[in-house]
Amino acid sequence: MSSGAGAPRKPRFPMALDRLSQAGAPSKPRETLRPQRPLHEAARDAARQTVSQGLGLDSAQVRQRMVQRLRADGIRCEPVLAAMGDVPRHLFVDSALATQAYEDTSLPIGHGQTISKPSVVARMVELLFEGALARASGHLGRTLEVGTGCGYQAALLAKLAPRVVSIERLRPLFEKAGAHLAAWRLDHVRLLHGDGMLGHGPDAPYDSIIAAAGGDALPALWLDQLAIGGRLVAPTRGPGGRGQVLVVVDRHASGCVRSEHEAVHFVPLKSGIG
Repeated sequence: MSSGAGAPRKPRFPMALDRLSQAGAPSKPRETLRPQRPLHEAARDAARQTVSQGLGLDSAQVRQRMVQRLRADGIRCEPVLAAMGDVPRHLFVDSALATQAYEDTSLPIGHGQTISKPSVVARMVELLFEGALARASGHLGRTLEVGTGCGYQAALLAKLAPRVVSIERLRPLFEKAGAHLAAWRLDHVRLLHGDGMLGHGPDAPYDSIIAAAGGDALPALWLDQLAIGGRLVAPTRGPGGRGQVLVVVDRHASGCVRSEHEAVHFVPLKSGIG
C-alpha cells in the first residue's frame, strides 16, 4: 500500500494540475446521511465556534477522538480509520471554521459547495475498500475521484491507493485543492480541471471510482472505465425517483452488479466545466 500523504513539508507542486479540454457530452436504507447540507445550516453551525477540549487542532489526539466516534458509528475498515486519523481535516477548511473540523458536520468551502462530514466520507471509502480487488490487494488500486472539492477526500485516497486521478469541474475549487495538497509529496495524485461526467479515459481502467455528486443515473463512461473486478461508489437517485442512495457497482467479466445502500443527499452531478 502506498504510504500516501505524510506530514506537511515545505510547499511544492509535484502533482500534475491539468486542465482537460471539454469533450462532447457524453440494502436497505438506514438513516439519511447529509454530506452536502444547505449552506445556511452549515453557516449556522459554524457560528457556534465549538473549541476542542484544550487540545490543539494539530494534535493527533483530536483526530483520534473523531476516529473513535466513527468506529462507534459502525465504521470497521481499519485502513480507512487509519487514513481518517492521519489526514488533518482542519487544513482543508477555512480558518474561521477550523474549530469544527473534527465534528461530524459538513462545512462550506465556497462556490455553493461543502466538505462532506467525516462519517459520510468514511462510509463511502469503506464501501470502496470492500471491493474484490481492494480486498485482494489491500489497497484501492488505480482510483478515480469525481468531484475534488477542497481536496480532503483526495488526501485520504492518497493514503489508500498507489495512483489517484481526481477531477473537479469548478476552477476555483480545482485551484483551492491544488493549494491544499501542495504541502504534501503526492507524486501519485493527479488533479484535473474537467468534466467529471466524462471520467478520464487516458488513465482507465480504474480499480476504484468514487463520486461526490449525484445524478439520475450513473454515467455510462464511468462504467466503461471501471476495471474487471473493480468497484464504483456514487450517490444516485433512489428507487421511484425519491431522494438519493449510495449505489455500489461491481464489474465482473460477465457484467455489472449493482447494490443500493444508505440514503444520502449530495449536490447534483453536472456536466461541463466552470
